[in-house]
Amino acid sequence: MTNDRKHRRSPKSPLLSAAKHHRHHRRDSAFDAAEVGFSGASFTGAVFNLSTTIVGAGIMALPATFKQLGLIPGVTLIIFAAILTEVSIDMILRFSKSSKSSSYAGLAGDAFGGFGRTVLQVCIVVNNLGMLVVYLIIIGDVLAGTWTEGVHHRGVMEEWVGDHWWTSRSSLLLLTTVFVIAPLISFKRVDSLRYTSALSVGLAVVFVAITAGVAIVKLLEGTIRMPVLFPEVVDQASFWKLFTTIPILVTAYICHHNGNFLF
Repeated sequence: MTNDRKHRRSPKSPLLSAAKHHRHHRRDSAFDAAEVGFSGASFTGAVFNLSTTIVGAGIMALPATFKQLGLIPGVTLIIFAAILTEVSIDMILRFSKSSKSSSYAGLAGDAFGGFGRTVLQVCIVVNNLGMLVVYLIIIGDVLAGTWTEGVHHRGVMEEWVGDHWWTSRSSLLLLTTVFVIAPLISFKRVDSLRYTSALSVGLAVVFVAITAGVAIVKLLEGTIRMPVLFPEVVDQASFWKLFTTIPILVTAYICHHNGNFLF
């Protein structure tokens, strides 16, 4: 009887030994690092990849937010969205530290289990596919031009080389997808995109500088109109059109799934 009591498990003793728990945690951490493709990544690569996630196509769509909402509500919502983003990222990093999760999906798995982890990964895939569609639309508009109220605005390729079959919108998008996008998304490690991410951040800075320069020149010439301060709601359609700015603001600030890279 005494021997049986000695071999009984104490109700306060852990189900796994310390060594087994350490092995399981090390295996989960290795899985998280391999999952995000950022194991052993450089700090510079993490910064550029995170910066590209934050400063992306969303900055090109922000003027549409001001056009719909007006200057004062637009600035207010942008500041509010920035505060929400900062608070949510801080929460994610704090809980990642306490749960020892090295990825966004690992944190979701720790909080909601395997099902929650899978749902999060599916949502990230859907978001990435949607962003690819947005990028293709922007690339098509820049290279092949656009049509506005029956007027054709020529694209870069049409201006440079003229009208050919390979300067059409469908041909340019096909060539871009096959020779640019497909190779970039084929990398196993996210850190391999650090150079293209640095180029993307640089082009975003150039875009902002050009836009600011054009605005300053028009302001000095007196040809720029006074911005609308508040939205113009005249009917039900214009009211519902205000809600189209929500996806723009959300997309412009999405960077949570890459926040763990710098943590």
